[in-house]
This record gives sequence, structure tokens and C-alpha cells, in this order.
Amino acid sequence: MNNRDVNNMTFFEHLDEMRPGLVRSVIVLICSIMVAFLFGTAIIDVVMGPKSPDFISNRVMYDIAEATGSDVLKINQNPVSLINTSMAGQLNMHLLLAFYVALIIAIPYCMFELWLFVRPALTIKERRSSSKYILYILICMFIGIFFGYFILSPLSVNFLTNYTVSGDIVNMIDVRSYISLVSNMVLACAIIFELPVLVHFLSKTGIVTADLMRKYRKHAIIVLAICAAIITPPDILSMILVIIPLYLLYELSIKIAK
Repeated sequence: MNNRDVNNMTFFEHLDEMRPGLVRSVIVLICSIMVAFLFGTAIIDVVMGPKSPDFISNRVMYDIAEATGSDVLKINQNPVSLINTSMAGQLNMHLLLAFYVALIIAIPYCMFELWLFVRPALTIKERRSSSKYILYILICMFIGIFFGYFILSPLSVNFLTNYTVSGDIVNMIDVRSYISLVSNMVLACAIIFELPVLVHFLSKTGIVTADLMRKYRKHAIIVLAICAAIITPPDILSMILVIIPLYLLYELSIKIAK
């Protein structure tokens, strides 16, 4: 199909062309959910990692604390027990985790299907560029996932499990609450780390320029600080560890826009 045919298609004709790709994407997602469900025990062990003293991030921070003589970085050294408070709680948790993992697995394939859909309308040069964009999006997404899992999640778990308003109140943490916390941290970081790619597209359309981003750098820092405060627990260490990479992403985005 050539560019002219694509441009003359109606909205419903576009949907009809997209249907096979959507069906294949749904099939991949369902199969991924089934596979993730079968490996549920291994996935649970991975998700439970940030609360364990043996988790790699907790051990590294503990070693740094020992070397510097600071106890601030000695996080998650006390094992945390989780409870289930509903009859179908563990089953629902198992299904929810399987869906999250399947989503991460299926996203690359869904993006490939999207690229196949728009490919006929692109020139040869645009096809080469767009394939690189997909790679950049995936790289940024997985860097965000690793940052959220290995850095932000342990800090958040440590702060929230040790925070007390009164000594008379005992923390009995529900397993779904814990999984929601870790999942939301990872998801938020995966989205935020797409900032350079977003800026690239906006700069291509002329909406954002490097000069504009430099002009509003101070305002951007305030916005980044607010974002860091929203996605992290209210302690200085967590906010600093999030603001620094966000600011570096902003500076990188300026260079990309330029």
C-alpha cells in the first residue's frame, strides 16, 4: 500500500487495517499472562526482593554506610512480614502480578505492531529513523524500570515500613499494599524516563526548543522536585536520589532538542 492510498483511507478503514495487529497484540498479552502466572512463585520472590536485607541494593547501601560511618543508608535491615487479609487475596495478587509482568513483556511487541501499521505511510528514511525511535523508547523504559526497582523501591519500602506516628500502633502490612507500592514505583519511573524521547518528538514538531528549555530551567527544576515528592516517600534521601537523575534527564533532553 502506497502513501497516497494510506492518506485517502477513512478512520474506520484505518481501524480495519489495525485490527489484525491488535488481535495479535492481545494474543501475545494473554499468552504472556499465562506464562507469568505459571512462574508466579519466582516472580513473587523477585517482587519481594526490595524488603529483604539480602537484596542487592540494600547490601550495597549497607556496605557504603559501613565505609562512610553513616547509618542513614542502612536500609531494610529488619525483615518485614506481610499478611493477607482476604479469602482470595493471594489469588488476586498472583493475577495482578502476572498482568504487570505480561504488560512489560508485551509492550515491545505491541510497539513493533504499531510500527508495522504506520510503516506504509513512511518514506524509506523515516522508516529507518522510526525503527531507532522504538529502540530508544524501549531502552528508556527499561532503564526506568531498573531504577524504580533497584533504587526507588527499596528506599520507599524502608521509609514506609519504619515510619510510626505512635509506638502503640503496630504495622501489619497487607501484601497487596506492598505489591502496589513496588509496582507503582516501577511504573512511574518507566514513564518518567521517557522524557528524552518525548522532548525529541516535540522538538521535531517545533513545540519545544532547546532555548525554551534553557529559559525555563528553574521552573522545570521545581516541577521535577514536585514529581519526586509525589512518587517518593517524604524523606530527603529518596527525593535527592530521584531528583538527580530527573535533572540529568532534563539536561539530556536539552541537548537532544538542540
